[in-house]
Amino acid sequence: MFVFLRNETIDDGVRKVMESTVQRILVVDDEVLIADTLSLIFRKHGFDARVAYSGEEALDCAYDFQPQLLLCDISMPGMGGLQLMDDIARDLPRCRILVLTGYYSHLDKVRAQAQMLACPAPVLIKPCNPQDILREAGNMLAIA
Repeated sequence: MFVFLRNETIDDGVRKVMESTVQRILVVDDEVLIADTLSLIFRKHGFDARVAYSGEEALDCAYDFQPQLLLCDISMPGMGGLQLMDDIARDLPRCRILVLTGYYSHLDKVRAQAQMLACPAPVLIKPCNPQDILREAGNMLAIA
């Protein structure tokens, strides 16, 4: 699932973001262990991270929390990640979106929809190394 490295190095993009203001990240995944672990990783690296376990919960949280980055899963009960991405892109246009999915059967559809957003969203595939997620998030927030 996730690989923890003892001697972690922080990418320059992540370091640059951390040295500025604290960035708000909303992690959305219906798999509690994944969502909580990702949130913990982001907090450990100086981000203000919150967790939502459904699309509906994420939308409510996003309006209040105003994240700079939404890290979302695609396949969730109720409101899925594709609908959540559309709603967030429409209602919070300054929020960057990063997709993390194990939704292999419709990967082309996910990538196509992620590219159609006003600010195209990268798609990372589960399982994914936390350093790759931190690097991509840091780079996205550095140019936001």
